[in-house]
Amino acid sequence: MRRQFIDAKNLDLDEQVIDIRRVTKVVKGGRNMRFSALVVVGDHNGHVGVGTGKALEVPAAIQKAVQSASGNLIKVSRVGTSIPHDIKGSFSAGKVLMMKSPEGTGVIAGGPVRSVLELAGIKDIRAKSLGSNNPGNMVRATIEGLNRLRTVEEVSSLRGKSKEEILG
Repeated sequence: MRRQFIDAKNLDLDEQVIDIRRVTKVVKGGRNMRFSALVVVGDHNGHVGVGTGKALEVPAAIQKAVQSASGNLIKVSRVGTSIPHDIKGSFSAGKVLMMKSPEGTGVIAGGPVRSVLELAGIKDIRAKSLGSNNPGNMVRATIEGLNRLRTVEEVSSLRGKSKEEILG
């Protein structure tokens, strides 16, 4: 599926740090310590992205991750305050099941998945993590699922049919 480029300069993006880890590389002279950051950015209006960054200091790693996430933005299809249909996203061993919910339900999701859904602007959804509880895999599985969402209008324009023909 082709991803269209979304210019982050035109959007008012919020950022959420999901995970910071200290990584060590053992070399001949000793150990090299660095920090790895996983960050999600979104505008609470249908745009969300995820990125990672690695640097000697935590703030520099976060800044690199924000820059990476801003370049990896996707457009999320929404119907009202929820998603158009139930979907299961997967990345590596991480699997996330996202189910549409009626208005007033709220975001029922755990940990990193909640951050992605809130920054995407989805207000009513139920989500369940089925596979790995690794934050990186869960976030990427959520993004992959959100990227595959399609509204009835989008499907009808792709197929060249009317909305009534698609719905049956």
